[in-house]
Amino acid sequence: MKKCVIIMNPESGKKKKITTYQDFYDILRKYGYDTEIIFTKAKGDAKNIIQALDEKTSLVISGGGDGTLNEIVSGNILREKPLTIAPLPMGSTNDVGNMYGLNKSVYENLEILLQGKAKKVDVCFIDKTPFIYVACLGDYIDMAYATPRSLKKRYGKIAYIMYGFKQLRNKINRYDIKYKVNKEEHQGTYAFIFISNSSRIAGQPDVYYDVKLDDNMFEVALADIKTKKDMLKMLVLISTMDVKDIPGIKYYQTNNFEIEFLTKPKTSWCIDGEEYKVKNNKFSFHVEQNMKMLVPQENIKKLFDE
Repeated sequence: MKKCVIIMNPESGKKKKITTYQDFYDILRKYGYDTEIIFTKAKGDAKNIIQALDEKTSLVISGGGDGTLNEIVSGNILREKPLTIAPLPMGSTNDVGNMYGLNKSVYENLEILLQGKAKKVDVCFIDKTPFIYVACLGDYIDMAYATPRSLKKRYGKIAYIMYGFKQLRNKINRYDIKYKVNKEEHQGTYAFIFISNSSRIAGQPDVYYDVKLDDNMFEVALADIKTKKDMLKMLVLISTMDVKDIPGIKYYQTNNFEIEFLTKPKTSWCIDGEEYKVKNNKFSFHVEQNMKMLVPQENIKKLFDE
């Protein structure tokens, strides 16, 4: 039989709804897999676990949220021969899983994945650090990683809103930046910066209408926002329009982006929902395609160039 390893984060939101793990073994055996479940115990475990797996492993399933998937991707790209991985969403937001069309029960999602197809996917990098769907910076973005885990486990997505209301600031921080994209140099002042390879960000579907996950490109959005009123207006527009068509947003599609902050950012980058702490003011972004993801059939035509 083929070998499957499930790397499971026991702190994920949906973990508490699982009453027995026998269903995982039974479902995977039906598809020809002999399965092992390995639980993470601390941050960084998922990255180390996948690096240590033997080459006979046919499939690695990420049982957790977007942060767990990021760790698995980070460890996988360090392997001489990356393994095929699959996202089994069990977190609070699960942007990647929802983008692929996974939004039902854990067991139904597992069946949908196993009936899917392995596709090459782009992996983006900020300097040498990979991310699977988004790197962003700006006010309130820290909600993704600073919202207490106890709130997320109890209230799910609503926890982010609860924490966000507590973090309201008097003004929007804006940053003077220089950046280089598609060999052209620019300068401007922006409040929010998004580098992404996803049609869904922060729970909002169809942020971009035509994203492809295997085109060796990523999307850059720089938002010129001055007040909280501007921010609320833009959030409404994002729910009804393609980001690249919204006034006040500079949009680029590229595979190489460099940025320099002329004033030190007051917040950290957020990468796939987790905090990315660094002291430098210069960052470069690029993309590589060296990994396969097992994805559902539902959105393959929409998300991939076949």
